Amino acid sequence: MHSPTDEPLRPHPGGADPLPAAPGGTVPDPSRVDPVVLGALLERHGWRRRGGSAGRYARWTPPGPGAAGTSLLVPESRAFPDCDDLLAEALTALARSGTPAAREVLVGLTLPSDEIRWWRDVPTGLTGAAAWTVQEQLRSAARQLLMAGALAARSRAGYYGARHRRQAQAALDGVLVGPAPADQGHAALTAFLPVDPGRTVTVRLYHALYAAREAADYMRATGGMEAFDAAVRVGVSRELTEAVVALVRGTEGARITLEWAPAAGVPHGCAARPEPVEFSPGDLPALREAGARFLKDEPSVPVRITGAVVRMRRSGPRGEGTVRLRVIGGAEVPHVRVALDEEAYRTAGHAHLVGLPIRVVGRLESRGGFRRLTDASGVVPVQVDDAERDRLLKSLHENLDFFEEACGGGD
Repeated sequence: MHSPTDEPLRPHPGGADPLPAAPGGTVPDPSRVDPVVLGALLERHGWRRRGGSAGRYARWTPPGPGAAGTSLLVPESRAFPDCDDLLAEALTALARSGTPAAREVLVGLTLPSDEIRWWRDVPTGLTGAAAWTVQEQLRSAARQLLMAGALAARSRAGYYGARHRRQAQAALDGVLVGPAPADQGHAALTAFLPVDPGRTVTVRLYHALYAAREAADYMRATGGMEAFDAAVRVGVSRELTEAVVALVRGTEGARITLEWAPAAGVPHGCAARPEPVEFSPGDLPALREAGARFLKDEPSVPVRITGAVVRMRRSGPRGEGTVRLRVIGGAEVPHVRVALDEEAYRTAGHAHLVGLPIRVVGRLESRGGFRRLTDASGVVPVQVDDAERDRLLKSLHENLDFFEEACGGGD
């Protein structure tokens, strides 16, 4: 069974983890900063307005203890001649601060981003390995939830398995993650999704989370699954229910908030200030049952796949065998396994030996995560450009002993 946490962590431009800490220290160009956006970000991240000249300037102090003596003077519009100078001073102070509240404001200015926050109610007083485990569980659940949203942004399905994962992961490449403001007994995390291209993911998560919350309430009240079935149309899936289960499991409850990038405005059909979405341990049976139902009910998909043979196997020198294809087109999965009769197996072997992929018609089975093609027929070699053919031949030469064994009847 496939799970987003089974995948290796892919390098991120900002660090080794695809969910790196939000960067700080970069000062945006003051001439390109909208004072209104800066004020909105300061308020969002807990800065407190301490007066100023009404309609002209506002003075902001950071959240938390130790704020005395530190303040930013921010113009309320670009209508005043010293606007750029004041913005430059405020931005420099933010960059030198290094606090999470300052760093998050700089991230929002440098790369307009929607923000998603997760909180888990966990036992207080955790230290050492226990605290590290709680944080890793939170990061893993957040990663799963972002992947569920990115998958739903590609298409709607009750269960995706291996489908669309490369494209979904690519949509998350620009995500930055850092700690969210937390109080006693809460583990917290914030994700910054760049508006371009991440807004589609955020909007899909917005609709899917509220639909999942309503469906869980409906099932707990009536015992019916109809609301979960309908919620698939707005992005609820097995992947999303598993992510919420991972977020809530082992806690007294969890909540998720979404906030839109001030520079980009509120997307159509969404609330300007969405209420937090909360889940409790009492929701877990409904979420698990819905996930099992999505897995069972997702139908197989008729496809015509073009793929390069990367592995061949059969039990003897003759008869049917199994091939593994690296998918080039026809299905949004990276690899599939196909059982072929003797003639089709021979065709696949010959095609590979001359550096050609094959085309095959069949049904992509949901069982096993859409990694298996059944009822295969119509296996034929396919012409490709010279560069692709050279690459296929190179792969053959690197694995020649294996293919000689496979075609000759080895295990």
